[in-house]
Amino acid sequence: MPMCEIRYAMAMLLTVSSLVVVAAAPADARMRCDGNYQIINGQPHATPYCQDENLAQVARSYGLRVSGSAMRNSPSEKQRVCAFLGSDIRVREACHGYGQDGRGGPVLRF
Repeated sequence: MPMCEIRYAMAMLLTVSSLVVVAAAPADARMRCDGNYQIINGQPHATPYCQDENLAQVARSYGLRVSGSAMRNSPSEKQRVCAFLGSDIRVREACHGYGQDGRGGPVLRF
């Protein structure tokens, strides 16, 4: 067997074995959300990330085209979505402080 064929075979073996190792690694490294709550060690914890993801999901159920990333990175987009969905109880926590009183109207301060 010529030397170049041996090198090629070794390179292929190394590539295949590295792919097997990558495939065997845990695939669930992203955050898991259940509504407004992030699941950490099997326990729910309220996090802004999951609240924004839930807000986007509820907005999509109403036909709006938004993403969780847009909710996190654009306060004006979040304000617009909260104004539209303010009466939905599922987004009360995420929209707190964005001009909603929880019933869909503006917050009146005296």
